[in-house]
Order: sequence, then structure tokens, then C-alpha cells
Amino acid sequence: MKKSIYIWLAAAALAFNACSDDYLNTTSDDTDKKTIFESTENVKLAVNGLSRLMSTQYLSSQGFNGEGTIITWYANYPGNDFQKCNLTGWSPIINAEYHEISTAIYDYYPWFYYYKIIGNANTIICEVDNATGSAADKQFLKAQALTFRAYCYLMLSQLYSHRWQDSNNGASRGLPLRIDESKGDLPASTLAETYARIYKDLDEAIAGYTASGQDRNSKENYAVNIDVAYAIYARAALTREDWENAAKYAALARKNYKLMTNKEYVDGGFNAPNREWIWSVYSNAQETLYFYQFFAYQGSNSNASAGRNYPCAISKELYDQIPATDVRKAIFLDPGNLPFNTATGLADKALTKKAKADYGSKLNAKSQIFAYMQFKMQAVVNPGVGEFCLFRAAEMYLTEAEADCHLSKEAEAQALLVALNKTSGRDPSYTCTKTGNDLLTEVKLYRRFDLWGEGFDWFDFKRWKQPIVRKTFAKGGSFHETFAKTIKPEEANAWTWVIPNRETDYNSAIKSNTK
Repeated sequence: MKKSIYIWLAAAALAFNACSDDYLNTTSDDTDKKTIFESTENVKLAVNGLSRLMSTQYLSSQGFNGEGTIITWYANYPGNDFQKCNLTGWSPIINAEYHEISTAIYDYYPWFYYYKIIGNANTIICEVDNATGSAADKQFLKAQALTFRAYCYLMLSQLYSHRWQDSNNGASRGLPLRIDESKGDLPASTLAETYARIYKDLDEAIAGYTASGQDRNSKENYAVNIDVAYAIYARAALTREDWENAAKYAALARKNYKLMTNKEYVDGGFNAPNREWIWSVYSNAQETLYFYQFFAYQGSNSNASAGRNYPCAISKELYDQIPATDVRKAIFLDPGNLPFNTATGLADKALTKKAKADYGSKLNAKSQIFAYMQFKMQAVVNPGVGEFCLFRAAEMYLTEAEADCHLSKEAEAQALLVALNKTSGRDPSYTCTKTGNDLLTEVKLYRRFDLWGEGFDWFDFKRWKQPIVRKTFAKGGSFHETFAKTIKPEEANAWTWVIPNRETDYNSAIKSNTK
């Protein structure tokens, strides 16, 4: 990331003070603000600081590493198709036991993290017009800050609000919508109002990008642009069950991005930007978080203990549904008839030998080997350096296809699946003639195949209102008995994290953590 020191200083000057009792208080004084917003060149550094906040350690904890923590702890670990092998000490997170504990740091972290970015974005949005510089620069920078804010409110709503189909058409509780630099008491808006704000921010961002005539540097995939705004719009609309807008914006978002080749998909397509990536989180060896980073937890080649001792694995039940002709099957260790421990999945000598022979370059030499472990995610530099993707074209194909199913556009949904799977080469034998509910099930299945491990598992099952069902090997699955649970949609507070006490203690306008 260019000028990384200055980017960090800009972010730090705007960032919220995590140690303050009033956690919405800012550390910047009038002199800092005047300097930052003196010119659009300085504001550019502050906007880059928003990206930097997504890959920063928080709350004095090894695991709170920005956006990577959201993907790992809140989307993958508690999902249906993902297992962190043998990590039994983390069963409360994996089995969704913290959702109603408002004093738990795990309940607080996403709230703290996303509102930190929102607060920084708000300052940029409110102050950029006072900077010296061209109108086009100001329009572009404000559009970028609006895009970040919309993304954060979307992620917060998915975590802390009920799924749309349970919300009485959006009447249930949403979020406190802080959109300026004011602090103090603020009630939660409804979920409908929350999505309306997300839409409004994205509409204004798209208008700003268009009016400015500017775009991000093609080498800076971590920066946001109009395509990122389209992609966030598509995901927000899908989550809100607004099928028309989900299809519309998914098509716009993927327009400039080609699907990965098969070689890219299986050989490092998930640790550095390529032609399919729409937006990502930056990482490099000079600004590493060492053992705290995303790939230290999910990289099959990481030398971090979290990666070596507890590899990530796909559910056997999902793996078995991937066709033999599909390249995506090759990124997981198929035990075949080789022996392994059927209580834990830990490999015996023969399966270990096979893993090292077939995946040696993608495997740390000291790693434990487990049946169905993954080789999709790999660190670029140990222990955890690597960029990771937040949006890519495949998600947009699948979003558009899912929306088309609900719009009774079956031919269009079929064509999108064919384009994603057959035309791309991911499965040359793929065909799709399914209709009705069978077609929607097919779209969901391929979403699970293609986006596995990228932070969709729990979020998708929540919005689909489908139970999480994990089985042991003895019952046809591949989960350790500690994780072999069924979590119904109405359980675990309907999969809704409560508002943390750190908010309700500060914000007296919110009378209840849950309502």
C-alpha cells in the first residue's frame, strides 16, 4: 500500500479511542482535523486509512484482526459447511452460544469494529467539501466514504438484526444510524430504515462516482469504486429479499470482471487480487500482523499454530455433492479408502503421505493432516500474509441467479449457472435443466461450492432460514462430535447477536439489548 506510514497516521488521527469509556469519542483534535482536511490529497490518505482499519489488530487480542475475524469467527466457524478441525476449545463460538451474552467480547467486537470504520467515514463525508481541491476529487472521495459506510451497516444488520423474512417487512429492530459527527444518545432505527440508509448511501455514492469521472488505481483492489458500490448493493438487496435490485446490481458489479481460470482457482486464486476480484482486504509483508492475520488461521501452508494444528476442512456431505468433473473438488483432501480417525478426522500415515504428495507446496511440513482439509486458502508469506477477497464475480453470478429464481426467470438463472460452471471451465460437463424449487436448490448448492471458506456460510444459512446440521463420521458427516450439532433457525436468538452492553451503557436511547 503506497505511503503506508502516512495512511496509518491519517487513520489514527480520525480513529476512535478503543480505551475510552465513551467509545465513540475521537482522538483527533481541531488541529489534526484541520490538517487532514486541508486538501483532497490529505483526504485521500484518510480514505486509504479506512482500508487500513480493515486489517488492524483490535482490543488487545490476537484474534481480532479486522475484517478477517468477521469472515473466520462469525461466518465460517459457526456455519454448516466449514470445520476448524479439532478446535474443540472454541465450541461456544462454533456452536453459536454467545449470541445473547451482551457482556461477551465476541458480542462486542463486530459492533466496535464496524462503528469505528463508520465514525471515520462519517468525518470524511462531513468534512471533505471543506478541503481544497477539485470538485471531482471531492465527489470521488465522498463516494468512497459512503461506500464504506454502507458496507459496514450491511454487515452489522446481518449480525445484529433479524433476518428479513422474520422482520415483519422491516418493522423489527435495526441499528443506530450514525451518519454525522454527533455523539450521544441515538435510538435504533427499524430494519427497513437501516436498509433504506444503506440504499441511500449507495445511490449517493454511485452518483458521486459517476459525476467525478474517476476510478481507483487498477493496482489498488483494496480501494473502493463504483463496482464495489454495485456489489454491496447486490448483496444488500439479496439479504433484504429485494430480488429486482439484487439481480440488477449483481449484473452491473460483475460487468468488468472475468471469472478466474481453473489454474487461478486452484493455485493461489484466493491470496492476491486477480481478474475476478471486485474488492479485497490489503496485506503485505511490511505491514504484517504476524500470527494474528487471516491466513494464519485459514492458510493450509501457514506455520502458525492455529493453521498447523487446526486445519480448515469442508463438510464431507458438501464435498460429496461436488461432481467428480468439477475443478473445485481438487482443493480438498479426499481420503478415499485410506484410514483416518473417524472421531476427529485426523489422518493415518497413508493419508498423510498422500496429502504431502498431492499438496506438498500448499501444505506446511509440520501441519496436522485431516480428512477433507482445504487447500483453497494459502498464505503468501508466513505466518499469515496475503490479501483476501470480499467480493468477486462468482458471487455476483450466483446472486443474480438466486434473484432470478424468485423472479420466475428460470432460463436466465440456468444460463448464469452454465456460464459460471461450464463456460468458465470449472466443470466442462455441467448442464442445468432444473426448474422451480429444484433450480433454487441448485443455485444455493453451487453458492456453497464456489464461495466456501470466503465468509458466506453462516450468513447464507441465516437468510435462507435453513438449519445448520453437522453430523459425525458415524452418522455420515465429518464433524468432531463437539461440533456435530443441529442449530434450528429459531434457536440462538434466531441467529441474532444482541446489542452489546458497551453500547447500551453509553447510549440510553436504546432501552433493550434485544428489542
